[in-house]
Amino acid sequence: MSVFDWIQMARSLDADGLEMYEGFFTSLEDTYVDSVGEAIQTAGFAMPMLCCSPDFTQTDAAARQRAIDREAEMIRITRRLGGARSVCRVLSGQRRPDVRVEEGIEWVVDCIQQLLPVAREYDVVLGMENHYKDGFWKFPEFAQKKDIFLKILEGIPDRDHFGIQYDPSNAIVAGDDPLDWLGAVQDRVVSMHASDRYLSKGTAIDELRQSDGTLGYSPNLKHGVVGKGLNDYEAIFKLLAKNHYSGWISIEDGMNGMEEMAESLVFLRGMVESHFGKNPSRAQKDK
Repeated sequence: MSVFDWIQMARSLDADGLEMYEGFFTSLEDTYVDSVGEAIQTAGFAMPMLCCSPDFTQTDAAARQRAIDREAEMIRITRRLGGARSVCRVLSGQRRPDVRVEEGIEWVVDCIQQLLPVAREYDVVLGMENHYKDGFWKFPEFAQKKDIFLKILEGIPDRDHFGIQYDPSNAIVAGDDPLDWLGAVQDRVVSMHASDRYLSKGTAIDELRQSDGTLGYSPNLKHGVVGKGLNDYEAIFKLLAKNHYSGWISIEDGMNGMEEMAESLVFLRGMVESHFGKNPSRAQKDK
C-alpha cells in the first residue's frame, strides 16, 4: 500500500500520532513531502518521529559521507513533517565482519557528531535506537549489543539534540535484559517503541541463542500484542516515570491485524495513565 493508504487505515485507531519510515516515501521533493504532511494532519495525527537507517560503518569514507548527507536530508524532512523537537532516528550501521569494533565506534561517533549541527539548525532530536537490523541490510546492527552501544553513547555527550530511541524487544533479540538495558540509558531516552515478543510453545529462550549471544529473528520468537509477551511493561513504565519521561511511545504491532494493534493501544494507554496520570497521552502508531 502507499503511505497515503496507510494514513487512511490508521484513522481507525485511537492514536495521537503517526510515526513515519523513510522507506515509505516515493520522493523527497518538498511538494510530495508536504502532501504527506497534509494527509497526516487531515487524518488528525501528529508526526513525532521519522525512522531512518543510516549506515555509518561502511569502510569507504565517501560512502559514509553519503550516509551523512542522506541523514541530514532526513533531519530536514523530519522538521518539515513534525516540527520542532520531533525525533529523527539514527542507527550505527551494519556489523560487517571486516570492521574492527574500535574502528566502527570511531566512525559512528564521528558521523553523528557531524550531524549534530544540522539537528541544532532544525531543532530536531537525533534518537539512536538499540536496533536489530534494517530490512534492507545484509548484516545486523553494529551496536546491537549494549556494550558497543554504550561506548558510542559515551562519545556523544550532547543531551539536547541527541538521545536514545529505546526498544525493549530489540534488547531481547540482542540477548540482553530489557530492564538492565533501560537502566543503563534511562536519563537519555527521547522516544520509545513498544512491542512484545512471544516464545512458541515448547521453546526455551536459551535454545534460540546464537554463538554471539543474540537471538536474531527466530521463527520461534513471535511478534504480538503488547503487554502479553516477554517484556515487563509494568517495570519499564515505572522506570520511565521515575526519570520523568515525556517523549512519545510508538506501537510496533499489527503483524496479525489491526484488531491486535487496537488491543496494544488500549494496554499502553492504561500503562500511561497508571504511571503518568490521565493527561500526558501521547501514543502513536509505528510502521
